[in-house]
Amino acid sequence: MHRFTIGVEEEYQIIDAESRDLVSHVSKIIEGGKATLEEHLKHEMHESVVEMETGICQNIKQAKEELYSLRKRLIKIAHEQNLRVSGGGTHPFSQWRTNKITSADRYDKIVDDMGDVARGNLIFGLHVHIGIPNREEGIKIQNVMRYFLPHIYALSTNSPFWIGRNTGFKSYRQQVFAKFPRTGIPSYFSSVSEFDEYINLMIKTGTIDNAKKIWWDLRVHPFYPTIEFRICDMPLRIDETVCLAAIMQALTAKIYKLHQQNITFRSYRRLMITENKWRAAKKGIQAELIDFGKEESVPFIDLLRELLLFIDDVVDELESRDEINYVWEIIRRGTGADRQLQVFNDTRDLRSVVDYMIAETEYGITE
Repeated sequence: MHRFTIGVEEEYQIIDAESRDLVSHVSKIIEGGKATLEEHLKHEMHESVVEMETGICQNIKQAKEELYSLRKRLIKIAHEQNLRVSGGGTHPFSQWRTNKITSADRYDKIVDDMGDVARGNLIFGLHVHIGIPNREEGIKIQNVMRYFLPHIYALSTNSPFWIGRNTGFKSYRQQVFAKFPRTGIPSYFSSVSEFDEYINLMIKTGTIDNAKKIWWDLRVHPFYPTIEFRICDMPLRIDETVCLAAIMQALTAKIYKLHQQNITFRSYRRLMITENKWRAAKKGIQAELIDFGKEESVPFIDLLRELLLFIDDVVDELESRDEINYVWEIIRRGTGADRQLQVFNDTRDLRSVVDYMIAETEYGITE
């Protein structure tokens, strides 16, 4: 069986311990982490974001272990600098205008190209790479996987607030990111050569300088032998991140298994999948999504049960049943967005929401 390796990238908010606002101190974190975390920490476009990456993990247990170890060290480094780090797809009240852009040629070019669309993109995501056998198979998996993206996304919703406002969305992060070009659900590609022709045309016409400027919710990675899920908000608890990664891995393995048995899975048009993505952004796990087979709206939980049944025969092979079963804890407690909103409803105070986000990010890690 192909090893569906896992790599996880988490984007953390850097928060001032007193004001609870975002602060542009990524250099302090990276400097503080030189001894123990250097190869795992990365700058992002804004200086109030730090990205942490695992190595290539052979299974979900290894990924979970590494995520715990990395987060523990990151939290310790932040505390030493009188800072905090937090999950969450957006900060509840920080103003993007006052957050500095990281000084680097790559980011200078993006800001030059996109102006305030880039400056305002103060968001935090979870990206998960799953190893694929080859790029041709990767495109086939990508075509099918698009259908499941709203299901995964609903479980990750964690950005209800934006610049001090309750947005009315469970995930406002994706609404911010949608201002970028080449985002959203990818189109259907009949082959890897059709995909490459598209990329080459974009480069040839000066639209992009490399394939990493394709920012879809899911993409066959231009440089690694992986399929990369980019749709999720950054979760709060590590167990949520691990659960989402385990579901992504199991879906990839299941779709590949069907292809090996010459079984095809129906591909749905991007227009239809995008409708479900909108519903997931608005209401998260409380949404009704469209069941395209039945041609009716059904509660999210019904489609989640279908998804879990679909992957059931690969889960034990991947040794990820416990991690995937955590999904019922997400349903029971609510997503990060549900819990942030509950804190706000109880306190009417966005600083209390940030306190909660930090506490959840440190859950099970600090005393």
